Amino acid sequence: MIAGSEIRPNPGPQEAFLATDADIAIFGGSAGGGKSLSLALEAARYGCRKGYGGIIFRREATRLVGSGSIWEEASGIYPGLGATSRLSPILEWRWPSGGIVEMRHLQHEADKLSHSGKQYAFVGFDELTEFAESQFWFLLSRLRTTCGIRPYVRATCNPDPDSFVRTLIDWYIDENGFAIPSRCGVIRWFVRDDDELIWGDSRAELEERFPDVDERGERLMQPLSFTFIAASLADNPKGDPTYRSKLQALPRVERERLLGGNWNIRPAAGLYFRRDMFGVLEMPPHESSVRRYVRAWDKAATAKTGSNDPDWTVGVKLAEMRDGRYVVVHVVRLRGAPAEVERVIRATAELDGIDTEVATWQDPGQAGVVDVDRMREVLKGYRLTVHRAAKDKLTYAGVWQSQAEGGRVSIVRGPWNEAYLATLEAFPEGRHDDDVDATSLAFQVAFGGTSIDDWLRAMEAPL
Repeated sequence: MIAGSEIRPNPGPQEAFLATDADIAIFGGSAGGGKSLSLALEAARYGCRKGYGGIIFRREATRLVGSGSIWEEASGIYPGLGATSRLSPILEWRWPSGGIVEMRHLQHEADKLSHSGKQYAFVGFDELTEFAESQFWFLLSRLRTTCGIRPYVRATCNPDPDSFVRTLIDWYIDENGFAIPSRCGVIRWFVRDDDELIWGDSRAELEERFPDVDERGERLMQPLSFTFIAASLADNPKGDPTYRSKLQALPRVERERLLGGNWNIRPAAGLYFRRDMFGVLEMPPHESSVRRYVRAWDKAATAKTGSNDPDWTVGVKLAEMRDGRYVVVHVVRLRGAPAEVERVIRATAELDGIDTEVATWQDPGQAGVVDVDRMREVLKGYRLTVHRAAKDKLTYAGVWQSQAEGGRVSIVRGPWNEAYLATLEAFPEGRHDDDVDATSLAFQVAFGGTSIDDWLRAMEAPL
């Protein structure tokens, strides 16, 4: 009871996750399904029991606290269960009985070793796909207790096809990457034999296959029980009613994972950009309909000689329209030595005029500083915006991909169209991504510089 109200899970997957008696249970899938709340509830189940020690991990310390975090979820529940919090030297909740729930991080692989010799009745992982497989199995070895319960592991996660979790839950996932409803919540059993997990449908099946015992008559291989329960946004009717629209705005790959619960989808050619996303205009937009112009450059400095295939220097001119749409007006592509590249950048700025803002990426280190100083000299008299990439190429491309997929990006017909669209369609597997990087920078500036990073940080908040 909390303030006269019962704490009850939502019927369906959340209830199943809190009801299972498997040694290991993973609650994973779509964002917004109430997974972190479920984990916080489960960790407190035996908090009033003397000698109980539980721990919840996130990969990074900064994600343990703040809006939507596991600490915030616990703060809305644990005080009503009689627990008091402590923020230093570690995050933890204590019950009068002596029961404890800690909240810690495992940012580096070796951080797991700080738990050597520890014993926990409960180990929880919030966003298990962010952890290394070795961290998961090592913490599993810390499960031991004298508080009178069988120690167990609970974990939550969003889909990630490259995580060890995808292999672990393979039996529960169909060939298209979606959870099989009839298998969710089914308990299976496994043992590890010569570093391979051997699965069975029952404890008895594995005990029959591995009957060896030690001198005390105890089995050398003790089967552990496991289950996976799929989460979906629809399972959490009390969640933010606007959250679905936010997930719908994500680029396709992330949208398929976080909204659709797809465990197989990963970035591939044709999944980010298709030429049918872009409307084609026969003429550039009228000046009166344009809010601003940006010419963004992704620079290379190697000329084409013989059979070499160097990167391109690409300058993308983007028009931000007053109605909220965008038009790729013109693209310059060349392969040349540094002096030639500089001449083309200057000549292009002169043709575009002073009303067109010029932008360039800044490479890390001293070389990047020197290059920017040189660009300021080359473009003296023109507005130059410099951006240091804080995210990877896929992240930046993903933001404007959602604009293109929504039909809000057009291109002006021109001789550069085919090369430009072919590069976009091949991303991220193509040999060259210069056109994508230049367009990403143009959108970065059009969106207001740092606003795109603010948007990305908001989307990366615990889900």
